Amino acid sequence: MRIDIITIFPEAIRCLSDYSMVKRARDSGLVAVNAVNLRDYTRDRHKQVDDSPYGGGAGMVLKPEPLFRAVEDLSRDNCPDAVIALTPAGETFTQAVAANLAQARHLILICGHYEGIDQRVLDSLVDRELSIGDYVLTGGELPALVVADAVIRLLPGVLGNEESLTTESFQGGMLEHPQYTRPAEYRGLQVPEVLLSGNHQEIKRWRQEQARAKTRELRPELLAEEALAPRREA
Repeated sequence: MRIDIITIFPEAIRCLSDYSMVKRARDSGLVAVNAVNLRDYTRDRHKQVDDSPYGGGAGMVLKPEPLFRAVEDLSRDNCPDAVIALTPAGETFTQAVAANLAQARHLILICGHYEGIDQRVLDSLVDRELSIGDYVLTGGELPALVVADAVIRLLPGVLGNEESLTTESFQGGMLEHPQYTRPAEYRGLQVPEVLLSGNHQEIKRWRQEQARAKTRELRPELLAEEALAPRREA
């Protein structure tokens, strides 16, 4: 997979993407994460990427010309599966969206900034707008890295034990069950006896019950969504 991230702060992308699973995936050749400097696609001596909004108002807006040039250049030899803008108005990024994007071979992510992106870019170049939550950040670099990380870890071969993908939170519409490790007792706090029993059927049942109880307590809307989801015919 190839992920191009268009940004005015490429050093932030390079710094934060050079750790953990993302770095291992890059070193293994499973993914290429490219920080693309939007200023490289300007044609004025000041490398200006923004301008004041038509109609007045506070703040600045990312200009269309450098973004069009950047996307067209990155698409020249390898047509992207999707061009995605990270904006507060986008659809909420979820695990299901990450799984969908993990099927792609080439993604272009555009980091929003200032008061936003010229609408002509969103209308003509962008296939999808994504948001990581109902709040406003200084720029789209952190959301772009969140999306990239969530997608990359779903690629075959990235995780050491891919079975963990089937049991983590949001798989099957519920939060993950509680996890424990050694020692079995610490400061009087005990690991549940069932996890020490070796009875895999009972352990599986316990984990399912705990996952449902945890979801009911912390994220009850997930269970409501599951109940409303259409059932497949057998």
